[in-house]
Amino acid sequence: MDNVDYEAVVEELRGNFRSGITRSAAYRKLQLKALGKCLEENEEEFCEALAADLKKNPSETRITEVEFGKNAIRTALFELDSWMKPVYTKKNLLTLMDTVYHYPQPYGVALIIAPWNFPLNLSVIPLVGAIAAGNCAVVKPSEIASNTAAVLAKILPNLLQLFDKLYFNLCFPFVVLQRCYKVICGGVEETSALLKVKFDYIFFTGGAKIGQVVATAASHHLTPVTLELGGKSPLYLDDTVDFDTAVKRILWGKFQNAGQLCLSPDYLMCSEPLAKKFVEKAQTIIADFFGEDPQKSDSFGRIINASHFKRLERLLETGHGKVVVGGITDEADLEHPLSVYVFSKDKNVIKMFAEETSSGSLSVNEVLFHFSVEELPFGGVGSSGFGTYHGKFSFDAFSHRRAVLKKDFNKLVEYVG
Repeated sequence: MDNVDYEAVVEELRGNFRSGITRSAAYRKLQLKALGKCLEENEEEFCEALAADLKKNPSETRITEVEFGKNAIRTALFELDSWMKPVYTKKNLLTLMDTVYHYPQPYGVALIIAPWNFPLNLSVIPLVGAIAAGNCAVVKPSEIASNTAAVLAKILPNLLQLFDKLYFNLCFPFVVLQRCYKVICGGVEETSALLKVKFDYIFFTGGAKIGQVVATAASHHLTPVTLELGGKSPLYLDDTVDFDTAVKRILWGKFQNAGQLCLSPDYLMCSEPLAKKFVEKAQTIIADFFGEDPQKSDSFGRIINASHFKRLERLLETGHGKVVVGGITDEADLEHPLSVYVFSKDKNVIKMFAEETSSGSLSVNEVLFHFSVEELPFGGVGSSGFGTYHGKFSFDAFSHRRAVLKKDFNKLVEYVG
């Protein structure tokens, strides 16, 4: 670990936040545009980095990493003015003559800890929420996706600082430039050091065990936190659906990013005859996706590193299931998965899963696509995490709702009061 004083780094950002520079809609929009410019102008470099980290196909990177980030930025730019407006509420008899409303306030300095499986997407989308809400932020990308982390650290702060300078030159020509966003790279040691510092908000995406560590560290400072975790997402399939289409959709979702996806369907629940039919059809569809030798396909992702590869190898060696076509399902009974998938046309079945199960999301006859809808909250419940983001939910995650009551001085108010 470099000899970095993280306390000083955060205090510098907190001082910049207290200057009030991030409060205006104009500043936030300028920074969001800068972030969009970062994605636009460095798309090829991000594609190369993700190919090196995860063997991601450039088309997959553009769609699942770059475009998702740009879409979040477009939504925030279009909606920001309305998100920032105060909300006037109903009154009771005691406050009938008063002004009553609430409005969003930024927390201050946010820490965003991103994972390795979608290292650009899951760094940028929370950052969009932090910027839109008016916070300063530290982004801590995963050291496991080291190439992507290096590109983020090289490009992002410099570009945002450039736009900072533009804003100050236009609005405050005699004020010293204040940097509001930083990227800090490193591994466990650096992350542990950051978690000892008091942040005003922490947004973590990753595994449940590390999530518990983050939540414990945050509790020492009474820092609010969002935990985006994972879990084993079940998939139910019955014979009421278009079977071939269903299997194709399921496998498309399962093989995204080589299965290294928190939303990936993990195990299948169906009748025994349907299971046999599924296995037969799956072999054909996988060959259609990746050819007879997937190792030669540029659409077939790779496991992130040797450690995770060895872990999966051990599953193959010690698992009791039959390996049908290159893999095995490791079932885990978790109470609250991140998503439940139901492939059925039976309304009673769909209703049963909606009412009798609990998960971050429920997706019917499709997998993964709900993640792309900015108007839907994305997040877990129970063991799969807490807190939501995407679209306005990202803005709300990084905002504190401040309640206001204003009473006037006049004789009528005093008489009634």
